[in-house]
Amino acid sequence: MSLINLGAYELNELIKKKEISVFEIAKAYVQRIDEVENDINAFISFDNDLVFSRAREIDKYIKDGNDILDFTGIPIAIKDNVCTKGIKTTCASKMLSNYVAVYDATVINKLNRHRFLMIGKANMDEFAMGSSNENSAFGVVRNPWNLDCVPGGSSGGPAASVAAFETACSLGSDTGGSIRQPASLCGIVGLKPTYGRVSRYGLVAFASSLDQIGPLTRNVKDSAALLEAIAGYDEYDSTSINTDVPNYKSFLNTDIKGMRIGIPKELMIKEIDCEVKSSVNNALRMLEKSGAIVEEVSLPNLEYALSVFYVIAPSEASSNLSRFDGVRYGYRNTKSRTIREMYKKTRAEGFGPEVKRRIMIGTYCLSSGYYDAYYDKAKRVRTLIINDFKKAFLEYDVLISPTSPTTAFKIGDRADDPLTMYLSDVCTIPVNLAGIPAISLPCGVSKNNLPIGIQVIGDILREDNVLKIASAIESEVKWKMNLQI
Repeated sequence: MSLINLGAYELNELIKKKEISVFEIAKAYVQRIDEVENDINAFISFDNDLVFSRAREIDKYIKDGNDILDFTGIPIAIKDNVCTKGIKTTCASKMLSNYVAVYDATVINKLNRHRFLMIGKANMDEFAMGSSNENSAFGVVRNPWNLDCVPGGSSGGPAASVAAFETACSLGSDTGGSIRQPASLCGIVGLKPTYGRVSRYGLVAFASSLDQIGPLTRNVKDSAALLEAIAGYDEYDSTSINTDVPNYKSFLNTDIKGMRIGIPKELMIKEIDCEVKSSVNNALRMLEKSGAIVEEVSLPNLEYALSVFYVIAPSEASSNLSRFDGVRYGYRNTKSRTIREMYKKTRAEGFGPEVKRRIMIGTYCLSSGYYDAYYDKAKRVRTLIINDFKKAFLEYDVLISPTSPTTAFKIGDRADDPLTMYLSDVCTIPVNLAGIPAISLPCGVSKNNLPIGIQVIGDILREDNVLKIASAIESEVKWKMNLQI
């Protein structure tokens, strides 16, 4: 039996039965990382000794008779924009390449109560800006299915580490699809919760009204359990929702007969690859056979979602990233003779091209004379998109679409064409603008042996419906991973 092939819940059962130790799990995953990490580049920070030391501590904790929770001893990779006390949190940027966080994010505190095994800090697009994980100051992350292809972004490292069996599961962040899109391209499960369901305290901000932390796993059950572990109200996050956390695992493997599924025609656009569309339609037919009612629905304002996002997100990024000025923390140009020169050179040298591009777009949109024409108008259209979703959920339990218009593309193919790159998130962005939950899970494999993802979208705080349908799809779609490594 190979421990790395087991899901988190399966490892949990073996730990409870005292059939394996956490140290044995750690040893198996460290060996796997040693074998494939040079090819994948999924981690920015990884320390064998730290992993083994933590594993021994957890084994002692278990031996002393303490409670074993869902993620006690389970290896989890953390995206490197989530603060971890005493460990580097770089955001994959030269600007923070030596920054060591002085506190733990709320999600880390919650997982620490489980005594989880942090396997490392995962690579990402710089400051979470990108759809391919080619924008990291620590090098490109490669897709385990095809090393010439991107893993998606910005959570490409967390997704690739799970797909390559370097960790049991991981945490990513999703601003416009950055959990779901790499999950789709890497053939795993990625869940973006309702905005405010999981605390953002300790997540380095990109676009504060859009960012959300969520799980990346190899199955829906692990996603449900990991969401349950990290969800809940947090007084340190002013946008946190003060409501009870359900038992998400209880919604799995339930009857979906009579559930109503809407297919937004605005998300089944001509740019969707024919193989992607075919796999999604096959999954929909399976759901119909299970008793679900599937109908086409129109959300007319979704066609403006991409334009709205690329006004709002860069505007918020411009504001959030103004703190990186070389004065308080992070990279500083030390050869400047004036404070103005220091600001300019620090930001010019510390930020990569994509981050600079978005800061400039955002600054322009927020500038005097253009605020009303761009940012204010984008906020108004965002409200129209939210209202479209509200109207649709009066009739339907969930909405379904492809996650990504295409399968994983070759590294470098879109690097010089930002507009084509931005279209990678056309199906996922509306969900962030509306603040609603969605999950991506595998629904097929292309002729070129690349995974295809399907997206299930729910109403606010209706992760239960999302998980019910996702579980039904997972049980019907039979496939297996066929990695290049």
